[in-house]
Amino acid sequence: MKLGEILRIVEGKLITNEADLDAEIRCACGADLMSDVLTHSRPGALLLTGLTNPQVVRTAEVADIAAIVFVRGKMPPPETIALALEKGIPVITAPYTMFELCGRLYKAGMASCDL
Repeated sequence: MKLGEILRIVEGKLITNEADLDAEIRCACGADLMSDVLTHSRPGALLLTGLTNPQVVRTAEVADIAAIVFVRGKMPPPETIALALEKGIPVITAPYTMFELCGRLYKAGMASCDL
């Protein structure tokens, strides 16, 4: 699924102005425990999380996450946005809960990283 399509499905707002909306996202995982992200995600995945600190971006870099969606309309602090831009990881904020966003993506055909 392309990042632009994900943006539409989650009714999100792209926070990082540098993003390839044609980038292909293979699967998605929703987690607030970064240890779960490291053990249950796959390269090229979409990460949905309620955490907004810079550690999320650092974890995403290590796990080769393609993009991050912050749930419940959360806006990350400037240092998180700056780090995401530096690392080239697109960041989106979306107004719904993690449960709803995962459901929307699953319904649209997004695969789980655990499968």
